[in-house]
Amino acid sequence: MAKESTSPTVSEPARMDIIRAVPELYRAMAALSRTVAESGLERPLLELVRIRASQINGCAFCIDMHTADAREAGETEQRIYGLSAWRETPFFTARERAALALTEAVTLVADTRVPDDVYEKAAKEFDEQELAKLIWAISEINSWNRVTISARMVPGSHRPSR
Repeated sequence: MAKESTSPTVSEPARMDIIRAVPELYRAMAALSRTVAESGLERPLLELVRIRASQINGCAFCIDMHTADAREAGETEQRIYGLSAWRETPFFTARERAALALTEAVTLVADTRVPDDVYEKAAKEFDEQELAKLIWAISEINSWNRVTISARMVPGSHRPSR
């Protein structure tokens, strides 16, 4: 007997309004997001990291949000579309490639344990403070992915504000 899928359908509403349910926790996460955004890491890099982690996690809400934010910040469609296959494209710098590899390793930490070679490549492209900020940024988007997926937040409503 096949197991019934519990995956949401396209027309399914959100499970809950998680922001309204506990606004103080939302405000704390939003403050972390603002701190990451203001950390000094390049906005295009942050948006690539956010999109890639969200792709891996299958977070439609965050993919929708951060592709819109990336486009608004000047990111090209070509780079956004090529992001899921970044290793096979010439579209990304060595710094971006190191960040994307680290994003994948941290996002899949239970499987990868963040290998030394991935960390070392990132450490060559980012100074210690930047690398710490990058790890916080990756952790932040992974947290948002888990919140939005769990609450089944519906994509399509986000409008870039910057």
